[in-house]
Order: sequence, then C-alpha cells, then structure tokens
Amino acid sequence: MPYILAAAVENPPHCIPQTKTAEFAKMLFSDSYSDIDRLMKVFVNGEIENRYFAAPLDWFKQPKSLQEKNDLYIKTAIQLGKSCIENLMAESGLNDLEAIDAIFFISSSGLATPSIEARLMNELPFSPHTKRIPVWGLGCAGGASGLARAHDYCKAYPKANVIVLAVELCSLTFVHNDRSKSNLVGTSLFADGCAAALISGNESRLAADASGIPEILDTLSTLMPHSEDVMGWEIKDEGLHVVFSRDIPNIISTWLQPNVEKFLIPHQLTGRDIKHFIAHPGGKKVLQAYEEALGFESNRTEISRNVLRDHGNMSSATVLYVYREFAKQKPKSGEYGLIAALGPGFSSEQLLVRW
Repeated sequence: MPYILAAAVENPPHCIPQTKTAEFAKMLFSDSYSDIDRLMKVFVNGEIENRYFAAPLDWFKQPKSLQEKNDLYIKTAIQLGKSCIENLMAESGLNDLEAIDAIFFISSSGLATPSIEARLMNELPFSPHTKRIPVWGLGCAGGASGLARAHDYCKAYPKANVIVLAVELCSLTFVHNDRSKSNLVGTSLFADGCAAALISGNESRLAADASGIPEILDTLSTLMPHSEDVMGWEIKDEGLHVVFSRDIPNIISTWLQPNVEKFLIPHQLTGRDIKHFIAHPGGKKVLQAYEEALGFESNRTEISRNVLRDHGNMSSATVLYVYREFAKQKPKSGEYGLIAALGPGFSSEQLLVRW
C-alpha cells in the first residue's frame, strides 16, 4: 500500500487577527443591513482567532477586477508553492526532486494556464519528465482527494513518489460589491494557505527508508446527486461568488454517518476503531456535525478545531494542515486514522490510514 511520508505547510505573508477582519466587514456591510451588529456575531461564534492572507487588509478596501485578483493569485501561488515544496524536502529528507514522478496540484481559488505546477517546475529542479496532474474545482474536499488520487497513482506504479500540493488563496475571491449574507459568512471564515504531502508506493526507495509513517489502506469518493447548490462558486464578471448553504451542517448530520459506515465495514472496522479523526474543519458547526453524525467526543476534533482557530478555512489545503499536526504526535504502530473532507458536488472524500 502507498505511504504518506511527510507533510509541510507555508503560510501566506499577512497574519490578520479576526478582530481586524470583523472591523473591515462591519465598515463594508453596515450600509446593507440594519441588523449588522447581530450579523457580526458570526465573526465571534466561528471561534477563529487568526487567518493568513495573500494581501494586506487595505488591499481589499477597493474593488478589484478578476484579472487583478488572478494575477496576484498566480504570483503568490508560485511563491508559496516553491517554499512549501522546499519545506517538504526538509521534512522528509528528500534531497533530489528528480525522484518525484508526478505532481498533483490542487486549487479552486484561481486560474492559470500553464498551471501552477508547470511554473514551479521552472523554479525548482524537477525532472522535465515529471507528470503533472492539475485538479481544479474540488474546493474543501481537494486536499483529501489529492491524497486519494496520489494513492491510486502509487498503487498503479508502486515505485513512484508523488507530491500533492494544495494552494488556496480564498481571500482573493472576495467580491467587494457582493453584500450577500453568504459573502459576509465567507468573509468571516475563509483564508489562504499552502500545504504539501509526499506519497510513495510500497516499492519506493523513499518508503523503504522511512519509519513511523501511515499507509493508505483504502479510499472512498462519494457524490450526493443533484446537490450543486450546496457549496461552490458562481463565476461572474467580478470574479468567484461564494455559494455556501446554511444546510451544510444538517446534511452532514444525516448523510455522513452511513457513508463512513459503508467505507469501514469491508475492513471489519467501526468508528470506535478509528483512533485519529483527521477532519477538514469546514467551520465550527461543521465540526459539531461531524461529532453528532459519528458519535465522537469533542476531543476527537480538537486538532481540527485548533487549525480552524489559528488559520480559518483554507479550502483544500486545510486537511493537510490537520494531518501534519496529527503526524507530529507520532501515532503508535497499528493505530487507524480516517482522513475526511467535504466539498462541492456535494461530495465527500475519505481515506483509511494505519500507522
């Protein structure tokens, strides 16, 4: 089975306290809502303390064109991606990027052709024959999906080494003239981040030299039919307008539990056997819905909650931040973990891992 050898992150340059973004949002949205003080509670109730952005807060005070936002997306994604891959090399002991057979680049918050991983290959000493697999549009599920597709690749090519790189600059999708409640909620929640993971097949020399790492036993992708309006983007002239249904926690509460059971039963496992729940923290209510659906105590989502508190929701990159924190705890041999994330579609991605 393929292994997760290491994970690394790189934070964008501007760390903004939630109190500052709340002040900015109140200034911008107050003319649109007579009950703005009531609506502003979302900035406190979400229990986010800090987020990282690609640009300083002043940059968002004036409307920006789609081109201005996307140009900054490309520039910043290359900078963060380069640093993150260098961090991953340091974390894993990888000293030769020519050993990388494929790169999965995951993002949903900007557009680039040639895609970002191609531009990074001009910045870092990859082999020119490295296979490139850019994946766009999976939103918050993208990080887990990237791990799952890297697993598939390494099962087909057991000597392979694969990098999964997720870069999300959600702040740059902010539409200045969109005064909807969805945009206000998004302004309180979404953030920017960059994370990477190194996946190797079971015949890889890198895997042979590693210890204390998890193997990916199985994956499951699930799509809820006709649920396009639950989560995603509406692409308009001004940019990407957030679609974020208030029903997401209710959907999780009823839909996720049988989905997880279906995944675990063939392995003769139940939720009680899962020691490490590596969940994408879509928001405070999403984490509560996980707990309700799966019968978990709040301590099972503590690491996800801490990542949400310190970084906000960084879309696809977030679950890799969570995984990295779990890996730091050095789980015991034989312990199981479940990596889970939800995204547009409406969809879920699950990976069963064992250290």
